[in-house]
Amino acid sequence: MIVQFGPDTALLLIDVQKGVHVYSHWGGPNGRMNNPACEDNLRALLGGFRAAGRQVSFTRHDSKEPDSPLKFSLPTGAQLDGLETAAGDIVVEKDVNSGFIGTNLEIELRRAGIRRLVVAGYFTNFCVETTVRMAGNMGYDVYLVEDACATCNRLDRKGIDHDPELVHDIAVAAMHGEFCTAISTRDALGLLGGDAPALARAQGNESTSAKPELRIA
Repeated sequence: MIVQFGPDTALLLIDVQKGVHVYSHWGGPNGRMNNPACEDNLRALLGGFRAAGRQVSFTRHDSKEPDSPLKFSLPTGAQLDGLETAAGDIVVEKDVNSGFIGTNLEIELRRAGIRRLVVAGYFTNFCVETTVRMAGNMGYDVYLVEDACATCNRLDRKGIDHDPELVHDIAVAAMHGEFCTAISTRDALGLLGGDAPALARAQGNESTSAKPELRIA
């Protein structure tokens, strides 16, 4: 069972900025993104957590890379429509993949009494994954909302173009059962209202963690 997302739970939205849709930057001439429902799911999560009175937090990326569209000085550095920050939110600015490096995110979460994180955003295999891995190692009870994350195709060093859905799925598979428990948007919204007896936590690195092959919630 996964217990209800109570006052010790925060939504953490990763880099929900317009520049994530500059596909040519992220995936080359044939750049493309998986999960077209991602933004709607992100907006549903944000609305649900706000309505439930739960803590909301954001990372915002201001890249050091000269050609990145994720810069505050560019229009593409702005928040995606409907995913703007608000008074009372925890908002940190970063220039590396992890939301915890060079920011006060951990301090602000601890001050707010947060021990459980519900994570979603962009990109699944970059900043989302790095932040989730660190959060799990730091002792947070982490839930990855996999259908509220997305990524772009990746070109490897041999020039092979890997489809974004494959990249996304492998990243989720690497995180789930080790650093977090992967759930759906529907699951996350339901957990705001009560326990989920049909779901099971799958996080590793704990004294009660099941064998890896059994962490298939």
